[in-house]
Order: sequence, then structure tokens, then C-alpha cells
Amino acid sequence: MKGKNEQRAGLLYGVGAYGMWGIVPLFWPLLKPSGAIEILAHRMVWSLALVGIALLVVRRWAWIGELARDRRKLGLISVAAATITVNWGLYIWAVNNGQVVEASLGYFINPLVTIAMGVLLLGERLRPVQWIAVATGLTAVLVLAIGYGRPPWISLILAFSFATYGLVKKKVNMGGLESLAAETAVLFLPALGFLLWLTATGASTFTAGDAGLGHGALLAATGIVTAVPLICFGAAAIRVPLSTLGLLQYLAPAFQFILGIVYFHEEMPPERWAGFALVWLALSLLTWDALRNARRNRVLAAKLLATAAAAPAPAAPEAVLPKTVTREAMTPETVTPEAVTPEAVTPEAVTPEAVTPETATQ
Repeated sequence: MKGKNEQRAGLLYGVGAYGMWGIVPLFWPLLKPSGAIEILAHRMVWSLALVGIALLVVRRWAWIGELARDRRKLGLISVAAATITVNWGLYIWAVNNGQVVEASLGYFINPLVTIAMGVLLLGERLRPVQWIAVATGLTAVLVLAIGYGRPPWISLILAFSFATYGLVKKKVNMGGLESLAAETAVLFLPALGFLLWLTATGASTFTAGDAGLGHGALLAATGIVTAVPLICFGAAAIRVPLSTLGLLQYLAPAFQFILGIVYFHEEMPPERWAGFALVWLALSLLTWDALRNARRNRVLAAKLLATAAAAPAPAAPEAVLPKTVTREAMTPETVTPEAVTPEAVTPEAVTPEAVTPETATQ
């Protein structure tokens, strides 16, 4: 019962996280007349403040010393900070310049870009269905380029920057809260310096317009908008399978796509519908293949578990029997089942979790 409640809570956390990411385009226009770079700088500064408070509450500080002594991790954190800066900044600019649909496309094609990077950079091998999905995604980009009259560069930059960010985060191997704190710490001084420069030159919009302090409060709320979905995602990740999270990730771009058409009234000519349809086809193939492979691995793990449980206990070799013990003296009391358990392979050592599906799509 407890496991089901945990999974139900994890599912709610996951829907909450991706749902908040999906409706975030409604928030960024509220920050006008602030520009995308100023909003991004506030996001960095206030995110660090909020994450710092969260770390203070949970008392997780030991990782800071370990990170400071690891130059490789520090370098990777800096790369992650740079790529997420590009991603966040371009996304804010796209939303506030009427490109919500194209921005949503970036997160639709992100899994395909992640797979392509796994092949090109990590030497991963793809299954046939994955190759078909990637080829379909490339075709979709060509169709969209024709529809837009140019390559969908906003989508491509968002997809490649986020895929790079995910690749680096995988190598860093830190918790979500800790890695966000480290990344925003790297960017804190440049962001704060930029905001102070805007204030000194009179270009700051922190208290600009009729809203005054209300506008400043909205800019400060960028920290909440950044941290809360991430905390919900972290709570979901430890409660539900990765396959479930993989399906939930499509909620965010789906919500953004719907908002772009219904709320922001962006145009969708037939060529764009055709391109998006191809992207959705590629993602459907990818999802079906991942679920099929995960199911196959679960069946294999169950068979291994059953085989290990049914394996007979090996007999004790005569060479290790004491010389004073004869065959006639061997009774059930002298040789017990506990003395000859198969320690090499126990049922506990073979679980469904021990055989995981390929993670090329993650």
C-alpha cells in the first residue's frame, strides 16, 4: 500500500513539475518592459538565493567542499551553467517575441537530439526503430524549414543546448538541488554585476513602470518559478520509474504548443502542421520502442529471478568433511541446509531493477 501511495505521489509531483514548465510562457510576458537578458540575470540571482535557503533547511553542505576540490567537476559545472544560460535566455526571448510554438518544438525534438548526440559523442548503438525515429525527426526539421522559410533556429538551439546540458549533468552526477546551486553560483557574480550596471546607468527596470515594487516582486519571483518545478521533479524522480518520467516530459512542450496557438494566437500554416506531425510520429516511435524494450527487460529479469530461486543447493564436497565424520555418521542433524546455501547467486541479487533498458533516450 505504501509503495502505491509513493508512486501516486510521485506521479502528482511529476505532473506538477512538467505542468508548471508547460505554463511558464504565461509568466514571462508579465515581466515586460524588462528585456530577456535582464530577466535572465534576475533569474540567476534569485534562484541562488532560494536554493541557498532550501539547502540551509535540509542542511546539505558537504558537497560544496568536495566540488571545490574537484577541478574536473568544476569545469563541467561551468559548461552546464553556460549551456543553461543560452537555453533559458533564448527561451525567455522567444516567448516574449511571439515564438512560443517554435520554442515548444525545441523541447519536442530534444529527445531526438539527445539520441543523436549519444551516437556521435558516446558511440552508442541504436535499435532499428530508433534510427527510423531520428530519420523522421530530420525530415520534420526539413519540412519545418520550408514552412518557416528558414531553419527553425530557435528550436534547434533550444534542443541542442538542453541536450548538451543533460549530457554534462549526467557526467557531473549531482543532485538537482545541489547542481542548480552550483550552476547559479557560477553565474551569480556576472548576473549581479550586470544588474548593478543597469542600475548605475539608469537602465534597470526593477521598479520601472506603474507597477513599481510590484514589478520588482515579479522579477524576484523568477527564483520561485525556477526552483519549485525542479524540486517537484526531484521528488518525482525518486518515486516513479524513468519510463514514466519519459512520458511525462512531453506534457511541457504540449502545453506550450497549445498556449502558443490558443492563447498567443500564433499562426500554424499547413507546412508547420506537417512538420509537427512528423515530430510527433518520431516521438511516438521512440516511446513505443522504449516501452517495448523496458517490458522485455522486465520479463528477462523475472526469468533470471525464477531460475535463481529454483536452483538446487550444491552438495558439500567430501574433501571438506572432517576425517572423523564417516558417511554412516552423516545425518540430517550433522549436515544442515544452511551449511550449503548457493551464495554465488541468490534471488535477492537478481531483481527487475538490475536489468535496465538502454538509456539513449534519457
